[in-house]
Amino acid sequence: MAIGDYEALRAATSEDADLSSTQVLAALVLLRELRAELTDWEPQLIAAARELGTSWAELAPALGVASRQAAERRYLRLRPSDLDGATGDERVQAERDRRAGDRAISRWARDNSGSLRSLAGHVGEVDPAVREALAENDAARLLGPLADAHDQVRTTDPALADRIAAVAAQTDQVRRDTQNRRSGLG
Repeated sequence: MAIGDYEALRAATSEDADLSSTQVLAALVLLRELRAELTDWEPQLIAAARELGTSWAELAPALGVASRQAAERRYLRLRPSDLDGATGDERVQAERDRRAGDRAISRWARDNSGSLRSLAGHVGEVDPAVREALAENDAARLLGPLADAHDQVRTTDPALADRIAAVAAQTDQVRRDTQNRRSGLG
């Protein structure tokens, strides 16, 4: 929308405006277009602010909401989603479920840190990414590189690849169990 369009829209809402119905209808079309643009811009600007380190609490007043939770909920409702046809509330719930699953997997990785680190030690002999992740304090950081190494290891050491596949199956089960508990199925 051009500045001139904005000015025309502004003039159309003036109390002393002497407009025809065609001008008012044109102003309504401009208003709809402006709303569509703003709707697209808001999640982009929120994402940019978050990437720059702005907290949800700092964003809340700028968004006109009262809390960090409300700011995040607004963003999740507005942002484009991979969930075709999902409502804003469904996107919020999906994000919360994803985070709950991530937390459950992190707990599982901490609880199974010894066996994960042992497995990563063997895989790290052939995969530098696993070796790098092994240097991290968080055992959950081993899961991605181990999964990525599966195909490479499968050709050279099928038994080791089977152990990696078993870890992937366990983490998938942890995520499913968490989802089932959250949805009341478990």
